[in-house]
Amino acid sequence: MLLAALVIGSGIAAQQLSPNQIGLQLAENATVTAAGLFAIILMVGPVSGAHVNPVVSAVDALFGGLPWRDVAAYLPVQVAGCVAGAVLANVMFGQAAVSISTHDRASGAHLLSEIVATAGLLLVIFALARSGRADRAPAAVGAYIGAAYWFTSSTSFANPAITVGRMFSDTFAGIAPASVPAFVAAQLTGGLAGIALIRVFYPGLSPATASAVVAAHVPAASRPVVTRRPTAR
Repeated sequence: MLLAALVIGSGIAAQQLSPNQIGLQLAENATVTAAGLFAIILMVGPVSGAHVNPVVSAVDALFGGLPWRDVAAYLPVQVAGCVAGAVLANVMFGQAAVSISTHDRASGAHLLSEIVATAGLLLVIFALARSGRADRAPAAVGAYIGAAYWFTSSTSFANPAITVGRMFSDTFAGIAPASVPAFVAAQLTGGLAGIALIRVFYPGLSPATASAVVAAHVPAASRPVVTRRPTAR
């Protein structure tokens, strides 16, 4: 929910603060998304591993780092969260709670960009886990997505859940429903390409290593319990 709210909300703010300046609007949207994604991963990583992307969750399960039953449970929550985040962003900026986007994006260049963006995201995440640097994932993922806003023509959705959520806001970051199936297909294709790249560059990825994707999560029973000393009265 927070991911969709920050992407869409920052897009609305950019439109309002920098009217008729598309480049500046994109810079504002990308900067906020990169910084916010960094914070979100730090926030929820210890609880769930920061699985906010169905493609990442599915690929992680393929490598043995996440049970498939968790993927099945995460998927509807990921989509529902992104839809809720779109509604929240709309309301926070005084827009109609739901407005279906009219922003068509499904050109060949956009779809190729989604393949590249998704494969690159997977490679960043799994490379860090395989090389023992999973603790750097929050910064690396935020930086990659912020950069991919600019080096891809699609502005790097790279996430089927947020693609669905962005249908519900007819604003800067929205996407028309007709473009969504092609975008999701491109993201899944990027997922397959990402798997191939991971196997080539980081062979021998073990389930134990994959379990640190996106961020190593700490089971509830293992989390430290903080107690407070009674204060003198």
